[in-house]
Amino acid sequence: MNRSTTRTIAILSTCVLAAVVGLTAWAAFGPKSETQCAGTNVAGGTSTIGGPFELVNEAGVSVTDADVFTKPTILYFGYTFCPDVCPMDSLRNAEALYLLQEQGYDAQAAFITVDPARDTPEVVAQFTELFHPDMIGLTGSEAQVKAASQAYKTYYKLNKETPDDEFYLVDHSTFTYFVMPETGFVDFFKRDDTPEQMAERVGCFIDSAT
Repeated sequence: MNRSTTRTIAILSTCVLAAVVGLTAWAAFGPKSETQCAGTNVAGGTSTIGGPFELVNEAGVSVTDADVFTKPTILYFGYTFCPDVCPMDSLRNAEALYLLQEQGYDAQAAFITVDPARDTPEVVAQFTELFHPDMIGLTGSEAQVKAASQAYKTYYKLNKETPDDEFYLVDHSTFTYFVMPETGFVDFFKRDDTPEQMAERVGCFIDSAT
């Protein structure tokens, strides 16, 4: 092997190494796709979750999903009389939202009650104000709430011992959803996801959309 051949091999090796390093860096720090942002695969795809709804906001005004999801939104279904899970989840969601806003993201949270009989617009307003000023409270008729719940594949069941029981509890699913304007549902979070993990994934989705 002559000196010229050796030099050519060395140059090619350097180029290949630089390309590998560049691709590795791009994969680690470059723009990410929505697939890379997602924490869990959704059976049937994301298009199977979410959809149009009509509810009532904290001011008592009828609103649609288009009115609500004007910015990236962390969405939760629960009820204000919930003794433990809903307050804890709402606090976690609020902390994730605070982290996102501190990082410069324009996002919000929304709370849809599954107990519209007790959760009037005034009640959900008081509840959401406890956690974050940019958490929207939503209620509605039983039919409206049921339609929204079914759109997001959530479960809830009222546990009334008697028809006039005022202190009943409600069994319900505890997933938190992430919804983007126009796009709709893109991901969901489990109860063991931390505020930091949520903020990281939500920020990833927002970045990938810009």
